[in-house]
Amino acid sequence: MRHPLTPLAALIVLFLGATPLVHAQDRHRGDAVECKSHDMGRTRCAVSWSNARLVEQLSDTDCVRGQNWDIDRRGIWVNRGCSGRFVAFDRRDRDDDRRADRGDGDRDRGGWRPGPDWDSRFNIACESKDYQYRFCAVDLGGAGRVSVARQISDRPCVEGRNYGANRAGVWVNEGCAAEFQIDRRWH
Repeated sequence: MRHPLTPLAALIVLFLGATPLVHAQDRHRGDAVECKSHDMGRTRCAVSWSNARLVEQLSDTDCVRGQNWDIDRRGIWVNRGCSGRFVAFDRRDRDDDRRADRGDGDRDRGGWRPGPDWDSRFNIACESKDYQYRFCAVDLGGAGRVSVARQISDRPCVEGRNYGANRAGVWVNEGCAAEFQIDRRWH
């Protein structure tokens, strides 16, 4: 003979049964996956994607693809303090985003558009002091570009080797110091 659950017991069972789902929703908002390096160690987060992009940095440590995060056949890995929220990324996604920018829809942007003066050209200085990595935050937009406007360091700044950029800004390393020209473009 089965005993009926008291209202309190039923509430506890309901709460305990829902806890993992709530945790999963917090960890995987939409299609995003959070992957966190604990105590500067390496963490692997299993995903079935062949490519990923960082959509939100959750750590004070800058997350730089190829240095302290990347993706391989076994999933996303992070280390040296990088923690972030990642989504699947395909080159075709970028093309779809550009079509959306041309008026075919505002996918994943909630309809927000920058003002007419947002597309602009300006310079910022970014310097690797003591040959250490540094990230200089500046929103480049989806089609922004970065180039060296004026070399400051004696060490040449070589794109992909000791400087580079992503949508969120410019990174420098290994003694590169320069004034960078930013061509900020929404699309």
